[in-house]
Amino acid sequence: MWAWFHKWSSPRWFYQLSGTLLPWLAVISLAALIVGVAWGLMFVPPDYKQGNSFRIIYIHVPAAAVAMAGYLLMATAGAISLIWRIKLADMVLKCAAPIGAALTFLALVTGAIWGKPTWGTWWVWDARITSVLVLFFLYIGIIALYEAFDNKEAAGRASAILALVGAVNIPIIYWSVEWWYSLHQPASISFTGESSIHPQMLRPLLLTITGFYCFFGWVLLLKVRNEILHRERSTRWVRDLILSR
Repeated sequence: MWAWFHKWSSPRWFYQLSGTLLPWLAVISLAALIVGVAWGLMFVPPDYKQGNSFRIIYIHVPAAAVAMAGYLLMATAGAISLIWRIKLADMVLKCAAPIGAALTFLALVTGAIWGKPTWGTWWVWDARITSVLVLFFLYIGIIALYEAFDNKEAAGRASAILALVGAVNIPIIYWSVEWWYSLHQPASISFTGESSIHPQMLRPLLLTITGFYCFFGWVLLLKVRNEILHRERSTRWVRDLILSR
């Protein structure tokens, strides 16, 4: 197990392996997103209460879910970076932050668009919505904190600490609907019981969620690969790689 762990922590080995994963992630993400979104927008019947406005869930729900998962990935990478001083974990944390920020912003915007016909307003200081806004600020804070340091090792440590501290917000987002009075509806998908969403609506939603996860992985690998080449540019294997092209 430790041999596998240290192998994955090697920038050179990670760069080589990720190159084989990129085409698969690209194909799966694009196929799942195109099919899932088209299915949800054009073929799923309207909701009996919300009409056609509910269709924004095929963008809003996957964006919110992957934004939270992306932050957990950053917190995990931050812990690995602090404990074992693995520089690849620091690269993952740095590269995941702008992707997560973009997805969180998308979730907030689509939530506002959904909220206008549903609640009659673009924004309410609802527990779920407010905690997602805090998530967005955490992402932006990590990006800003990393750029504020000239010493990138110190920047990595500070960003890792902020990512770990901010991870407490993730269970708050998830359970906020249960803990406080909230206009936001509870989760429609349950992995331990019966989902409240109709199977006709659930199938394309699962497709778009898969597509968003694969898209996140695809873009993250691309950014990490670029970061590896930048940081390892003085090493022999990177020079050989450039010369071979």
